[in-house]
Amino acid sequence: MMRPHGTPQTLEKRRRLAVRLLKQGRTYRSVAQEVGASTSSVVRWQQAYRKKGRSGLNSKPHMGRPPLLSERQKKTLVRVLVKGPLEAGYSTDLWTLKRIGQVVRKNFRVNYCTGNLWNLMNGLGWSCQKPQKRAKERREEAIRYWKRRVWPHIKKGQSAWSPLGLPG
Repeated sequence: MMRPHGTPQTLEKRRRLAVRLLKQGRTYRSVAQEVGASTSSVVRWQQAYRKKGRSGLNSKPHMGRPPLLSERQKKTLVRVLVKGPLEAGYSTDLWTLKRIGQVVRKNFRVNYCTGNLWNLMNGLGWSCQKPQKRAKERREEAIRYWKRRVWPHIKKGQSAWSPLGLPG
């Protein structure tokens, strides 16, 4: 049986219900079926209740490795990133995971591998965005002129042409 999903409160409620049903004289198997748990879980809950009382049914925090950056450090990182790569001393206005890793190392003396940096950025609400490629020879003023002056004439004239270029 898989680990149940739900908030710690709903899981505790389920354990308390199981103990209450056992007190009413129900069998482990019938209680397990009713609350949607394995028989061994119901036995374990009963033993915890006998040892520690109601507190034995409380959810235990999921232990894991503590985060490398505190919440305060994460907020500081976001502030640095929002200012942009140019402000951080880079030559282009583009954040890469490598650059973010360098900023984290420089500011917090913490090393993240690329995969964990990706997870960190996703956790902060940032996503990967591919920059649009533009020609180096691109002239913005000429493009604006073309859009304003030339394109409207081309657009108007299109309805007079058939797909083969013959008069409609």
